[in-house]
Amino acid sequence: MGVLTVKKQVVLASGNAGKLAEFGQRLAPLGIELIPQSEFVTTEAVEDGLSFVENAIIKARHACAASGLPALADDSGLEVDALQGRPGIYSSRYAGVAGAGKDQANNDHLLAQLAHVPAAQRSARFQCVLVYMRHAEDPVPIIGQGAWQGSIVTAAKGHAGFGYDPVFAVGGMDCCAAELTKAEKMAISHRGKALEQLLQGLAKRG
Repeated sequence: MGVLTVKKQVVLASGNAGKLAEFGQRLAPLGIELIPQSEFVTTEAVEDGLSFVENAIIKARHACAASGLPALADDSGLEVDALQGRPGIYSSRYAGVAGAGKDQANNDHLLAQLAHVPAAQRSARFQCVLVYMRHAEDPVPIIGQGAWQGSIVTAAKGHAGFGYDPVFAVGGMDCCAAELTKAEKMAISHRGKALEQLLQGLAKRG
């Protein structure tokens, strides 16, 4: 685990404060200082990939090139079976709204799309792909992937988390993701699972 014990700066290729908090909390004990890409870039990467892994690589490469530092990028989203996997890679812009009200608009749009779908057919899962690149030309990025099974409720619950957390009922638990603490969520979520895979890859690289 030597690579993880050296104090190093890594850029998070995201402007999402929730992701920065989740990843930063997990990586800090390993000697990694996570820095938001807003300190280095003024424009977001153009996410024109057709999969989570393609978009994560695009974002990591963009952050590396702008900062000159290693970068961590995630691309994650919600797959709803009754919607043939939508919103998928378009989860963050599902309702076509940007800015502070984006999460609420996305959740409202999703619930409206599922308004007439019975509970037994509201299965869903979060997907997350994490990519770590040492530099913009890194030919062997480390990739971690995780999924989190659950379903979509009919009305939002909870005030923690972000994104679709208030409408995502956690599989095997009587609560929504937005009712979990950060530590509880990271222990079982798609991002937590993807991060564990990523850390294993970093350790193997040495």
